[in-house]
Amino acid sequence: MRKYRLKLVIILAAVGLAMYFLYPTYRDYSLHKTLSQLSGPDSTAFVEAHEQEIRDYRARRIKLGLDLQGGMRVVLEVNVLRLIEDLAKNKDDVFAQITKEVRSEAARSEESPVLLLRRKFEERQIRMSRYYGSLRDDNDRIYSSLEDEAKKAIDRAIEIVRNRVDQYGVSEPNIQKLGGNRIIVELPGVSRETEVRQLLQGTALLEFKLLKDPEVAYRVMESLDQLLAASTDTSDTTTLAAAADTSTISTPEGEMSPEEFARKHPFFSAAIVNPQQFPGEAIVSEENRERVRRMLEREDVKKAIPNDMEFTWSAKSRLFGDGQRYYTLYPLKATPELTGGVITDARATLDQAYNQPIVTMEMNSEGSREWARITGANVNKRIAIILDNAVFSAPVVRGKITGGRSQIEGMDNLDEARLLEIVLKAGALPAPVEIIEQRSVGPSLGEDSIRAGVLSASLATLLTILFMIFYYRAGGTVATTALIFCLLFLLGVLAAFQGTLTLPGIAGIILTLAVAVDANVLIYERIREEMATGKTLRASIDQGYEKAWTAIFDSNVTTFMTGLILYQFGSGPVQGFALTLMIGIAASMFSAIFITRVIFNVLTDVYNKQVHFG
Repeated sequence: MRKYRLKLVIILAAVGLAMYFLYPTYRDYSLHKTLSQLSGPDSTAFVEAHEQEIRDYRARRIKLGLDLQGGMRVVLEVNVLRLIEDLAKNKDDVFAQITKEVRSEAARSEESPVLLLRRKFEERQIRMSRYYGSLRDDNDRIYSSLEDEAKKAIDRAIEIVRNRVDQYGVSEPNIQKLGGNRIIVELPGVSRETEVRQLLQGTALLEFKLLKDPEVAYRVMESLDQLLAASTDTSDTTTLAAAADTSTISTPEGEMSPEEFARKHPFFSAAIVNPQQFPGEAIVSEENRERVRRMLEREDVKKAIPNDMEFTWSAKSRLFGDGQRYYTLYPLKATPELTGGVITDARATLDQAYNQPIVTMEMNSEGSREWARITGANVNKRIAIILDNAVFSAPVVRGKITGGRSQIEGMDNLDEARLLEIVLKAGALPAPVEIIEQRSVGPSLGEDSIRAGVLSASLATLLTILFMIFYYRAGGTVATTALIFCLLFLLGVLAAFQGTLTLPGIAGIILTLAVAVDANVLIYERIREEMATGKTLRASIDQGYEKAWTAIFDSNVTTFMTGLILYQFGSGPVQGFALTLMIGIAASMFSAIFITRVIFNVLTDVYNKQVHFG
């Protein structure tokens, strides 16, 4: 026994390590099983008493993939062409036509939008330096620069999405690049689709814009109203009047019926102006918002609006006394005074004075200086805080703000404020992203997958064990022991490296058990051949292991290389299968060759046992 002491220590150490790494998984399962049996105050008390323990064990347990735990799988596509358009200078009709053709062709082609853009320029014999870089740059240099910008935009989008998901609090997310401009995001345990879409797609374009002087804004709205009155058709005014109150309307021009007022003042019949209550603003009911939006998008209306002015909608509607919800239409200066690039920190909290959710922001030194200058020069004026082209709030500047601290109001609840905090802290996406695929897996479906996976793995293991014992007798019992060790080591390594177990991963485990048994079959058949020549049991065992080693090593190495390739170039389920397969091959080599030989040596040398191989 003494000469096998080192080998036995190695085996016991491996078993101890595997059990050490698997213990958090066992404890996490035990705690959640206990928690599921409690309810009401008992459940709350249990969580409070074991909160830190639950958190620690959950962080170190074997993680479950999306197909086992339930959650969401989203495929994002980075709009590289939009980024390229934004980088251009001196845009004109020719550039607009080129980008239109590129957009159309990119929808049907797998080629890079940058390459398509270059090709369109060269077909027209136009130098790319007309819109990019400097006049001295040739097409090769500009093309290389744009490709680099596109690549960096995709890489940065991945990091920003990762930051947002981490701050959102999703456990065990999987975020990876797919192809040239796509990102796969897997979020186990998440079911709120609306929040996830906002979290992943929000561009976080934060701007601070001054409101136009109320008198100027009102004169512009009057001119728009007159312009629309001269060109509005009868069907529009009739439909609008049908939704209006049947009572007469008092105006400086006298009493008017709703139909007459809608015909003479199409803009003001949909957008209500009250200089005393809403100076410079207009409020629009939900049912009229789309109508006003169409009015403002008319080409003749756009030309009538001054170049330094724009109208922007409020992010949320408000409920007024008449029971209707209204959106606010803000007249803003077109050029922002400050953008969100200066934000260094954001925090969601409750306003102590009004108990309303707000997001406080902190700016860097440059932003703080600019913010102090802007607020100091615009005391008693209003500055709109705009996120993604929607006004969240438009507070009045009461005095010069130093230190770079500000706040955003207008959120319905603290969860919405926290979501805004995450987007601001994580940064703005370098290019818009679009969700091109979305799939949700319910918790019950995940539980069914676990049940089916465990059942299939257990059944496969049981049948394999029965066959080995029946066919190889005592040798089959030793192989079965090695099979249990192999499974223990596989799960232990998976837990140690914080791997994720998926349904294809369970398939990899089943295949691993088959590979482990296959090694024992090769060894036992070699031992049978040696015993048939008249050799002793011990000599037959030694020769059997020695002669089977080459075939076992070659087959396992080639399988391991296949798993490595699948893991490197595959994604999602393929990687889960490849990971368990590679770990299982290493574990099976150790158990099927090293452990079984130690067992045979101990039985034959120490205890003089006769081992039968069928």
